[in-house]
Amino acid sequence: MIGRAMLALTCVLVALPASAQAPDYSRAERLLGWNTSSLIAGDEVNPRWMSGGNRFWYRNKTGTGAEFVLVDPVRGTKGLLFDHNRLASAMSMANDTAYNPDKLPFSSFDFLRNETAIEFRVGKKRFDCDIRQYSCMVGDTTYDDSPYALSPDSAWEVFSRDYNLWLRSKGGRDSVQLTTDGVEFFAYGTGTPQPTQLLRNPAPRPRPNVVWSPDSRKLVVSRTDERNVLHMHYISYTSPRPRHFEKPYALPGDSVVALPSLHVLDLTETLAALKADNVAAPAPKNIRVELDPVPFRLSFSSSGLDSLWSSNSDRLHVTTYTRGAKKLLLTEIDAATGVQRIVAGDSAKTNVIGQEYVEPKSWYVTRDGNDVIWWSERDGWAHLWLYDRGGNVKNEITTGAWPTGRLHWVDEAKRQIWFIGRGREPGNIYYGFLYRINFDGSGLTLLTPEPADHEISFSPSGQFFVDTYSTIDTPPITVLRRAVDGTIVRELERADISRLGEAGWQPAQPFRVKARDGITDIFGLMYLPPNVDPAKKYPIIENIYPGPFVGSVGTWDFKSGGETFSLAQLGFVVVQIDHMGTRYRSKAFHDNYYGNMGDNGIPDHIAALKQLAVMYPFIDLERVGIFGHSGGGFASTDAILRYPDFYKVAVSGSGNHDNATYGDYWGETYQGLMTKDPKTGKTNYESQANRLLAGNLKGHLLLMTGDMDDNVHPAMTIQVIDALIKANKDFDFIIAPDRGHGLNEPYFIRRRWDYFVRYLMGAEPPREYEIRRPTG
Repeated sequence: MIGRAMLALTCVLVALPASAQAPDYSRAERLLGWNTSSLIAGDEVNPRWMSGGNRFWYRNKTGTGAEFVLVDPVRGTKGLLFDHNRLASAMSMANDTAYNPDKLPFSSFDFLRNETAIEFRVGKKRFDCDIRQYSCMVGDTTYDDSPYALSPDSAWEVFSRDYNLWLRSKGGRDSVQLTTDGVEFFAYGTGTPQPTQLLRNPAPRPRPNVVWSPDSRKLVVSRTDERNVLHMHYISYTSPRPRHFEKPYALPGDSVVALPSLHVLDLTETLAALKADNVAAPAPKNIRVELDPVPFRLSFSSSGLDSLWSSNSDRLHVTTYTRGAKKLLLTEIDAATGVQRIVAGDSAKTNVIGQEYVEPKSWYVTRDGNDVIWWSERDGWAHLWLYDRGGNVKNEITTGAWPTGRLHWVDEAKRQIWFIGRGREPGNIYYGFLYRINFDGSGLTLLTPEPADHEISFSPSGQFFVDTYSTIDTPPITVLRRAVDGTIVRELERADISRLGEAGWQPAQPFRVKARDGITDIFGLMYLPPNVDPAKKYPIIENIYPGPFVGSVGTWDFKSGGETFSLAQLGFVVVQIDHMGTRYRSKAFHDNYYGNMGDNGIPDHIAALKQLAVMYPFIDLERVGIFGHSGGGFASTDAILRYPDFYKVAVSGSGNHDNATYGDYWGETYQGLMTKDPKTGKTNYESQANRLLAGNLKGHLLLMTGDMDDNVHPAMTIQVIDALIKANKDFDFIIAPDRGHGLNEPYFIRRRWDYFVRYLMGAEPPREYEIRRPTG
């Protein structure tokens, strides 16, 4: 049951006089993201690179549906990948169902038979369609490839069963057990299933977290020991007998936390026996990699430049964090022996989060192992450094008061690097540009000069890249460029937003103000109601996510829709602010409230709103609201409790209201390792707990949580509620049955709107308005 009560408590709410006119929810609903997406054409180009390393295809949104486009940069051609009408006809004949060629019911596929056919799923059916003769075969999806990790030569696949790994030929029935000592909470390649997964599927079959070597003869598998980690518990109440779930969940200060490890499995003899039809295939050589020091967190990835394996399959590289992220290490492991050596690293008094929290692909090791490119903030800014084989710094590659980002390509022969940089060009400091630079730091060259945020995808050959660029208020343009100098080969798509304007959309407005110190520039977005009357006063709402690894704005590319736009349509001024403590600035900026997560950047927000009210007198600082989810739920509750005379209304979803009871990896990274004052007995975490501020509440607070939230446990919200009851405070509460961490559903969106309309605008919302999410 969803309502305003918690157990036997009824929260008494006193409504403001309904003096304002009820806003139009239907107009606001049109600008939710799931509605605006279908109003734009040509804005999503995600290239899927094909054999040969240069050709690619992508699915392009059109005004009536979508099309599949094939591009060959070498030949200079662009056209449809197949005849949509003929394919739809072949599908219809094969499955006795009518298919619309403009709305083919798949978004991705696999090539078959030298790219003369494609394979995809539609519901429970698997289609095999020849795109030369236009004929299709349809079968049931009895074979599900999702639980299997396929080898690079496509001959073998690994899967998990009973906490261990098994091997079989692709699609085969017979299998060989690779490991035997896996047990619950210490399994090979799989972690403990999440309670929300078990709620939907009592017998999940996850794909094991393994990475094959390039020669398809070895694989590395992660294994995390959670056997003695204390558990969190969850109850689903929607069945006649409530169901219990649990999972290991370490908290800051716990003496026992999850301990990750790696195993290298050498399958050479096993595969040879299987190829010879030897039923008694020997078990693989299992090399346990004893990482030293024992990491608190293991970064285990094989995508792109930071490939785990060396090209000749003899070495692999992993990054590890010590507890509290005080030290970050890049370790090279000998695949034959498990012997390891540290080739790069960083340490800091606060944290060394690495680029995993900012952007992926933050390091590169040359094929001979003699050079290591390493991303570091050691000089106060995120820059690239060059190390030698022995782990010694050779030189700093990039320098200056601006941060580098993702590595996209490395040409070892020319000793050149292609990477993202920010804040170096005039204009918005958050725009990402692609640059090229030499290993020795010379020859820095800008390759994407358009003043916009650039999203890059490199071809496997390194000869071309696809660049989609846009700004907050200008729609995406996607072009194909040459990597050598950034010259445009051809324009691929130019987004058409004409129908978006017909729905009432108007762009967000970027702004720059000063932070709490009156010196530091901070940036944000403002969404205005339609036809603003300067003579009137408009309530203002903040949408907050405090970071620290991201900001409220998120990305600074084109914004087409979302709840910020919808709330503006309802008659609110809405803002998002990237305060001090968020990403893409200096290390000092990012560390602004390290060890004091109760700060949440709120002082910067208050300073910003006061400046905006001077710049735009129609902003009413007597009616300030705030909302957010997860970390934003923590921050929005913190705001109304810590600054009760400034914030009048808050809606908080799934907040981690006390980081002492949230995951150890989070609090220990940003609040620090837990310590206790011997005089007071208090820990360094207590000052940031929202429950301790409950007595400050003056305005209207709506709390939401899913009762099966296995990320931020619902206990955090309940503890705040307990404190509010003890302080005799009125509040509202919505508990969402069988929901996990995400609450982006029509009902909860509508309740947020109702709350702000009633208590910030002083109007009565339409009763039980139903927001509908599009189907299909």
